[in-house]
Amino acid sequence: MSQFASRRLPPVPEEAASFRERMRNLRHLGRLLAQIWRTSRFLTAASIGLRLVAAVQPVAMLYVGKLIIDEVVRLSGSPAPGSTLAEWWASGSLNTIAVLLLIELGLVIGSDLLSRLTGLADSVLGELHSNTVSVELMAHAARLDLRHFESAEYQDRLERARRQAAGRNALLSQIFGQAQDIITVITLGAGLFVYAPWLIALLPLSFVPAIWGETRFNTLAYYLSRGRTPERRELEYIRHVGASAETAKEIKLFGLGGFLINRFRTLAQTIFVENRRIAIQRAGWGALFAAIATLTYYGAYGYIVWRTITGAFSIGDLAFLSGSFLRLNGLFQRILLGFTSIAGQSLYLDDLFSFFEIEPTIVPPAHPKPFPQPIRRGVEFENVGFRYPDTDTWAIRNLSFTLAAGETLALVGENGAGKTTIVKLMTRLYDPDEGRITVDGVDLRDMLIEDIHAHIGVIFQDFIRYSLTARENIGVGRIELQDDMDRIKAAAEQSLADGVIAKLPLGYEQPLGRLFNKGRDLSGGEWQKIAIARAYMRDAELIILDEPTAALDAKAEAEVFARFKSLAAGKTAVIISHRFSTVRMADRILVLENGAILESGSHQDLVALGGRYAELFDLQAAGYR
Repeated sequence: MSQFASRRLPPVPEEAASFRERMRNLRHLGRLLAQIWRTSRFLTAASIGLRLVAAVQPVAMLYVGKLIIDEVVRLSGSPAPGSTLAEWWASGSLNTIAVLLLIELGLVIGSDLLSRLTGLADSVLGELHSNTVSVELMAHAARLDLRHFESAEYQDRLERARRQAAGRNALLSQIFGQAQDIITVITLGAGLFVYAPWLIALLPLSFVPAIWGETRFNTLAYYLSRGRTPERRELEYIRHVGASAETAKEIKLFGLGGFLINRFRTLAQTIFVENRRIAIQRAGWGALFAAIATLTYYGAYGYIVWRTITGAFSIGDLAFLSGSFLRLNGLFQRILLGFTSIAGQSLYLDDLFSFFEIEPTIVPPAHPKPFPQPIRRGVEFENVGFRYPDTDTWAIRNLSFTLAAGETLALVGENGAGKTTIVKLMTRLYDPDEGRITVDGVDLRDMLIEDIHAHIGVIFQDFIRYSLTARENIGVGRIELQDDMDRIKAAAEQSLADGVIAKLPLGYEQPLGRLFNKGRDLSGGEWQKIAIARAYMRDAELIILDEPTAALDAKAEAEVFARFKSLAAGKTAVIISHRFSTVRMADRILVLENGAILESGSHQDLVALGGRYAELFDLQAAGYR
């Protein structure tokens, strides 16, 4: 059995959450209602107003029905004014019953209209609210630090929040429906109390057991779902890898289809077994509690029938009381089950709102200083040390160097030497744990993050291939200028992407990728030229290219960097590359090892030194001989 198959899911808690914990989670309902109100005040008010009117409709229907029955009984016991409808109508005997029937008809039509209008308001409000939550979720995620996105725990929390952003819309109708049912219960209870007060005492017997069951199983289902978040994310990952255009070639060539299917089936079956166990228990207990509720209702119904036989109640009273008790029984169960359901839903709301409570650790300064424009002296690392979160190993330590203004600096070293970590710190995606990083003497921590990013153009090796048009793929380099075609075309020309775009049927308006209709995919090298154009689109003071030509052949790489060298004149640049044909074009090279500078100098200096750089250069050069 594989390691994956032998893994066990987190145990389902046998005890429900404490009452205090469930009540504490209800605080999120206030935040939800405020969020709904922000979404649309008009639709929120309309939904509440319609439900207030609909809340008194059931007792009105029952009471009008009672009056109709009593009037029918009275008329049937009175002398007939004639044998035809015309004679009855002419006598005026049917006036009262006709008015009552018209009132009942109006109530029925009004009930249907209210229901449809309420459903319409809730449907539109629910969709708007889903969009509002999704926007707020993306906005908050954009505020957070890179450290959050590189954390598995954060990814679990983000996944739970995403599910709740799209899955809590039914809660809107549920909360408003609860208020409507409470008003209806009050009106029905008042009528029932007038005739037979003690019948109300039977109601708890019918719904309290069901409430206990629902509370328990709602909570168990939540904690099982929460504990399964990593497994659910893995399921989605396997589902994506097993059926996506990006992985299709390798899946077929390596014959991985069966492996992925078995892995998916094993995990899905384990989750299914846990869900089935709770579903079976819930169904069994639910049937028992439903039987108790039914017996309670028929006991009360039998008492009302007996009192009617003895003459204490009229036939209309019988209809009104039995109908009221039946509705009250159902409403009480619905209210309390709804309350426990809302309490259970509030546990899921905690997944959403607790995500909004995550605060970024890289915060703007109280009195920010502007990013130097242009850079006159350079960027300086002063005894910088950094460890990634939840690790004890220093990625870099006691690192000091200066990137002079207008200089092109190359970073060389094996994987894990600290090259990309330097870029993350230089762009303030992370803050150093020790030392400081300055631009013209100003600490990066004294600048606004947005200002830093606006003046630095970065292209990583794992750049995003946006399923957007070619124009938009370049325009994201400076999003506020995405409609500036002159600038976009200039950036494409500088990165040699213009030749790629010229071959596309729709040119700059050609959708890229195969995700959507009419999309055209590009080769790795073509995509890389599009990505490099984003850096030129930015026209930043500091340009950073992290393995920018990894997907290019030697000829294309030479063309790109010859162009880059001429265009970067007067700008400050950092290049990370494993190809020494690229590195040797830099003004200065830093050779990194274990987060420290091992060697520093120009290509000629380092080759003459005969150290680590020379060794790596000779190894790579030997591959071309």
